[in-house]
Amino acid sequence: MALITKSIKGTQDVLPRESHKIRFLEATALEIAGNYGFREIRTPVFEHTELFQRGVGDTTDVVQKEMYTFLDKGDRSITLRPEGTAGAVRSFLEHGLYNEPMPQKLCYLTSCYRYEKPQAGRLREFHQFGVECLGTASPAADAEVIALANAYFSFLGVRGLQLELNSIGCKDCRKEYHKALHAYFDSRREELCATCRDRLDRNPMRILDCKSPVCAAIAKDAPKVLDYLCDDCRRHFEQVQAFLGAMGISFTVNPTIVRGLDYYSRTVFEFVSTEIGAQGTVCGGGRYDGLVEEIGGPHTPALGFGLGLERLLLLMEAQKLPFPEPERCSLYVASMGDAALQTAVQIVSSLRQEGVYAECDVVGRSVKAQMKYAGKIGAKFTMVLGDSELESGKALLKNMETGEQTEMTLDGFEGDFLRLSISESLKELEALGVETDIDVDAIMNTTLF
Repeated sequence: MALITKSIKGTQDVLPRESHKIRFLEATALEIAGNYGFREIRTPVFEHTELFQRGVGDTTDVVQKEMYTFLDKGDRSITLRPEGTAGAVRSFLEHGLYNEPMPQKLCYLTSCYRYEKPQAGRLREFHQFGVECLGTASPAADAEVIALANAYFSFLGVRGLQLELNSIGCKDCRKEYHKALHAYFDSRREELCATCRDRLDRNPMRILDCKSPVCAAIAKDAPKVLDYLCDDCRRHFEQVQAFLGAMGISFTVNPTIVRGLDYYSRTVFEFVSTEIGAQGTVCGGGRYDGLVEEIGGPHTPALGFGLGLERLLLLMEAQKLPFPEPERCSLYVASMGDAALQTAVQIVSSLRQEGVYAECDVVGRSVKAQMKYAGKIGAKFTMVLGDSELESGKALLKNMETGEQTEMTLDGFEGDFLRLSISESLKELEALGVETDIDVDAIMNTTLF
């Protein structure tokens, strides 16, 4: 039978055999962010289009070429979020978080949507871990946010990432820089692509971010923003570097980084890899001291980053880094006959209420087929119930790895199995050289059995 349709180009399904990897990356991200005081925020997948036009910038590739924008049934222009910051800032303002103690530290795991050519690690629907720190202008905050990303990569064991750092200054010192850029690019106006010719008079810095090979080649010799920083921005950038040095975080200054969104100011940074192709930026961020005001709020200095989970996963797989194994079935209870199945259902249900992954037959397979299925799902223990087991009140529990069988009493089986399962887990830890002083009886006293 032919499929009615397939997944849309630039999207992908995360199958059960891979989803545990994404869950691990997400859980780890939230845990590490929590260590830095960041709390999770969740915002809608779509917003009014003007939020991104004003916030992200109407001269950016994102707004000009990549947004998924449509009219809803009320004739309102709606856009699927292309990034996470604008929505988080809108929520910060709408719910008055600026009245709460500062800085407000927000983090999120979110899906984003951009219409661009799909490549490895670069999809039209992609997922980000992001953080936003609102209400501080201190260079120490810049270093802290960078340190958070660095701590995440270090915990995961990712190798070879290069932290690249730059400052694009404030509105005041960028005025002179824009003049220098305009003069440089204007002398080669006819060589620029049509989009960059339009940007030249509106925001010449955006030309530095153009993906056209011709524009990129011209931009290589353009004036560097570091040569135009005002005293305050230069001092801020020097302090950021000093804080990073104090934390032992290595970096290189890359004066060509401008980031692809208009809201950035002062510090910008990227964590870059050479192992995942041309799109090597795994994490990028920086300051956006004017964004809150641009969207309609009070002046609120802020900064953050976005980290692509697909690119991170691609990099970790390229480096063959380990992921925790998906949880295995602890017990499979096979059964013969209706009475045995009813008992199996009762045992499995009780164990599940105690947080144990347990299974029994819900298909109507033969015992042989049930045991074959138990092997396929990697069940640690199995037990077969039939009329004789129900009559005697006892059954054999089989360790599927060692083949060892233990006679178990069905009355109170759940508690006995939990005790056995915990003991086996402790033995596995001891075999790995992990010393434990866990009291099994103490653990059992916290259960329902």
